[in-house]
Amino acid sequence: MSPEPASSARARAAELSADNGVEGPFKSHHHETYVIPLPGCDGGRGLRVKVRAPRDNVIWFDRRSFVSEEELLRALSGRVARVPDVIDIDVFGTGFQRYIEGRTLGSVYRAGRAIPGACEDQLIETFGQMARMDGRDLPVRRRCDLADGVDEGDSAGFLDRLVHFAEERVYRGNMPLFGDLFHSLGIDGDAFKQLRNWVPGLSSRPFHFLHGDLHRENLILDSEKRVWVIDWELAMLGDPLYDLATHLHLMRYPAVQARRVTDRWAYTVESVRCGASRHWERDLPLVIDFKLAQSVFTDVIRSAMAVAEGDSVLWVARRLRNVLIAGARPLALEQVPSWAQVAAALQRWRLSACL
Repeated sequence: MSPEPASSARARAAELSADNGVEGPFKSHHHETYVIPLPGCDGGRGLRVKVRAPRDNVIWFDRRSFVSEEELLRALSGRVARVPDVIDIDVFGTGFQRYIEGRTLGSVYRAGRAIPGACEDQLIETFGQMARMDGRDLPVRRRCDLADGVDEGDSAGFLDRLVHFAEERVYRGNMPLFGDLFHSLGIDGDAFKQLRNWVPGLSSRPFHFLHGDLHRENLILDSEKRVWVIDWELAMLGDPLYDLATHLHLMRYPAVQARRVTDRWAYTVESVRCGASRHWERDLPLVIDFKLAQSVFTDVIRSAMAVAEGDSVLWVARRLRNVLIAGARPLALEQVPSWAQVAAALQRWRLSACL
């Protein structure tokens, strides 16, 4: 039996490195990524870089605001500490994103565990540095207007656009393949009406630059205990509270650390941009509720895809049911199916999809 042909990303990595020291592919939802020594230099000057290509038929669960992550990283250089630099090599006519050597924060301190104070300090520093940028000074091509058509400071409108994206692009856009599964789990389009009723009237806050996906797997701890922030593809301009809510939702800090990070965030962004933390005490629970609701739609699809790829239906069903329970209130789900019912729905979907 002949081996499968190399993907275009793998072939490109092999070509650039003379097939010497190609590592990968690395786990990534949106890209097939390999790491190679810096091309065109003896020994790569001790640096390694990423070679990647977009995966085919990828489902995007979040809005993208910037055309190129590499362009964005160049613009962030000197403004946000510990972000990967982009190395340009004229002979190749392209820039290579430097691979940060180290371990993900999640591999050292798993979700639910506290992170050390030094790591927390660096994250708070990053939030403060991002708060200094309102987007007008970022020479980066955008996929959309500064805030997707929302007026500056319109936090309620900003959140509504995120709800709209989840409804139109994640839910309705994937109905042909996943509609029966959503229905089996008791989820329909009325959930978005309920969600909008649940999260109305956020206070106005001045918009600034946001990472959009700041969690343990996007934080790299190097040998000197520095925390590097990677994966800026979901960066955007918008309500500062969205970045904090996303961070807290994904990090799953112990309660004491979550409260401390929140207080430190509020003090830091407010000291940089007046009003950036306005009425966070009222609004933060609402934005976190949006993240819990959003996870229902993304995780139903991700769970189905995981089952299709051979993951245990029983294990996936347990995890998905926890997501449904967490998102039940903001979506006004009258009844969350049992673990066995979730497992049965996933199994039926796999069989009906012929996967």
